[in-house]
Amino acid sequence: MSEPLGKPGEFPYTRGVYPGMYRDRLWTMRQYAGFGTAAESNRRYHYLIAQGTSGISVAFDLPTQMGLDSDHPLAAGEVGRVGVAIASLADMDGLFEGIALDRVSTSMTINSTAAILLAYYVAVALRQGVDIRKLSGTIQNDILKEYIARGTYIYPLRPAMRVITDIFAWAAQELPEWNTISISGYHIREAGSTAAQEVAFTLANAIAYIEAARRAGLAVDTFAPRLSFFFNAHNDFLEEIAKFRAARRLYAVIMRDRFGARDPRSMMLRFHAQTAGSTLTAQQADINIVRTSIQALAAVLGGAQSLHTNSRDEALSLPTEESARIALRTQQIIAHETGVINTADPVGGSEVIERLTDGIEAEARGYLDRIDAMGGAVAAVESGYIQKEIENSAFAAQLAIERGEQVVVGVNRFRQEQQAIPTFRLDPALEAEQIERLREVRAGRSAAGLADALQEVEKAAAGERNLMPAILAAAQVYATIGEISDALRKQFGEFKA
Repeated sequence: MSEPLGKPGEFPYTRGVYPGMYRDRLWTMRQYAGFGTAAESNRRYHYLIAQGTSGISVAFDLPTQMGLDSDHPLAAGEVGRVGVAIASLADMDGLFEGIALDRVSTSMTINSTAAILLAYYVAVALRQGVDIRKLSGTIQNDILKEYIARGTYIYPLRPAMRVITDIFAWAAQELPEWNTISISGYHIREAGSTAAQEVAFTLANAIAYIEAARRAGLAVDTFAPRLSFFFNAHNDFLEEIAKFRAARRLYAVIMRDRFGARDPRSMMLRFHAQTAGSTLTAQQADINIVRTSIQALAAVLGGAQSLHTNSRDEALSLPTEESARIALRTQQIIAHETGVINTADPVGGSEVIERLTDGIEAEARGYLDRIDAMGGAVAAVESGYIQKEIENSAFAAQLAIERGEQVVVGVNRFRQEQQAIPTFRLDPALEAEQIERLREVRAGRSAAGLADALQEVEKAAAGERNLMPAILAAAQVYATIGEISDALRKQFGEFKA
């Protein structure tokens, strides 16, 4: 049986985590961006800030995500492709040149190497003279969903969980305003899950992280207020609004009843939303603007704290500046022209919304009970249960499209001859430039200081002391992302699917 509806800002937060919601403060308009080199991405961030974004969201390339330097053989052809290449503190310095880190909120979509990228960010802040206790932002740092849906893992599950809890403990003392994890349902949904599965598997992962932190000796109310979530804003408008409400309510009850949280902030599910990349079509790309607008409105009516709107051309390439600007303007129109911000919970009490919310909550609870019976999310991932459930849902959805039972405008109905639109082209010379800069960084370092710092990372990994101080010290002497990751690989090993 669900909790009473309540009021916005009151337990169980079905109607929003704050009493006034957007009447008091708009959601953060955080446009996800990053490509090529640090300098190229820095120019895009300055452009977006000039256009009115209120937060930076960094996309990293695959080598950076997987702990490989830009000149590693496996990185060839991938440097700067799906995000910015960050191989050392020098790159991170360049990424935020001219951006005061005490005046901007930064989100970094990074998981296996989250500890290293956070260390680089903190090192840049220290070089700027910023009080790091005032840094605000988020690292994704959600490793379980990598094994479930994305694949950018490095270490086996259990040492990877240790890295996360070490970040929790260190940041609680050093970065009190930083969100130490963004537990992601987005990628679970992009892999093909249903709305209820997105809620269930995301919260199952959250439970696993909280339990791991408690085993590491952390009291729930010391770290839970800095947990955050990342959800997909998909196509079914009313279902998506209900999904966000169900997730908030279910999480609040879990935190109170299962974990004994007493701080109200520990029970508030605060989330970033991104419109659904998997729904964008290469066919008739301009109509993706309509899809994104509807999905973004669902996220706002669902109570998001932060939002990224996808660009019309993302089924074809990285977004052009024009496409990124239109995506941002979509959020600004919702905020300033529609009037939906004038009521804390415009859809509260709607019969269909409340019925959908109850249904998603009940289905998600059923999944959580089954996962608990297996021994929790880690065991459910190791057994392949969660992956199989998502695969089955993805197959059913694709079959419905191919049979014409689910209409996708421009794909299986209302088709027309393809019309070309301008697309972003990444300069292939940027990879060689990035590799040359990396070699210059290596040539300018103290070999003895580097060796000592990496040895300390290995020692920390082999023992039980917190990894973050050693990783930060290595970052400050320009250890590369590959070198620090290799020091951890020596102790932790690598995950083999």
